[in-house]
Amino acid sequence: MTLPKVFVSRVIPDEGLNPIREACRATVWEDELPPPRDALLRSIEGCDGILTLLTDRVDDEFLERAGSQLKVVSNFAVGFDNVDVPACTTRGIPVGNTPGVLTETTADLAWTLLMAVARRVAEGDRYVRAGRWKTWGPMLLMGPDVHGSTLGIVGFGRIGQAMAKRAQGFGMRVLYHDLSRADPAIEQELGATYLPLEELLPRCDFVSLHVNLSPQTQGLLNAERLRWMRPSAILVNTSRGPVVDSMALVDALRGGVIAGAGLDVTDPEPLPADHPLLTLDNCLVVPHIASASRATRGKMASMAAANLLAGVRGEHLPTPVNPEVYDRAT
Repeated sequence: MTLPKVFVSRVIPDEGLNPIREACRATVWEDELPPPRDALLRSIEGCDGILTLLTDRVDDEFLERAGSQLKVVSNFAVGFDNVDVPACTTRGIPVGNTPGVLTETTADLAWTLLMAVARRVAEGDRYVRAGRWKTWGPMLLMGPDVHGSTLGIVGFGRIGQAMAKRAQGFGMRVLYHDLSRADPAIEQELGATYLPLEELLPRCDFVSLHVNLSPQTQGLLNAERLRWMRPSAILVNTSRGPVVDSMALVDALRGGVIAGAGLDVTDPEPLPADHPLLTLDNCLVVPHIASASRATRGKMASMAAANLLAGVRGEHLPTPVNPEVYDRAT
């Protein structure tokens, strides 16, 4: 029996990679950097299944090069804005993702950024390493309190709600905005109050973004909306980089429109070393590590592998993005 041919576009944790290698003829891109486009397209030719990352654009060109035998695209992420899902559905190809497992870990990182920017942790570390710490000083590196402040959550799905739970422990007032209101029972449980964005932003000490990237959310925090925020406010983004207008954020941070920002995602991503955001002491940037705990990345690998293996066997994916593809096949 011939094993299915698959391509894995980066090394993933053994929890996912080992089962794939055992069940398939697997080619794995071993480099730290993603495969260049031409190498990616060559590697997927004739594959029955492909495991992709957010850095891999899955579009008509990709699907044509893979060939009509392609049975599944498994994305190693909860997001899938790198995948043209309608194009896959049209071809009868299910797309899988890894939802749910990274909720708490991502909220942990968002909370870390919030705390670190508020208490100027990265600035303090640089201050010490530069040999500038000579004594305790009453005016040294002061920042805002987190406890008792107001947190605005934009995007009130699983991760946004996990942030609200953390805010309860700090006695914070929680406001939220989403395309639709949450169930009243959830609002009551989390002590969260819905507001339109134009009313939420001026009232918050901290604003944390947890929206999907879509035409409606691209550039959601632009120059105008950043001006709606308080001059003392801190912005946290662990959603997708293009949700925030990067150059508008540079101007807002330089000009005192807002006090600080903590970013796990950027636009562009990765940021060039000479990007102006990286020159600002009041902007903390980390390299898209929100889900980067050993346990969570292992679970993501297992889910991505399960989707890939189900797809090449002709079975329904455990977590399909486009379940309607199965209706289409019947």
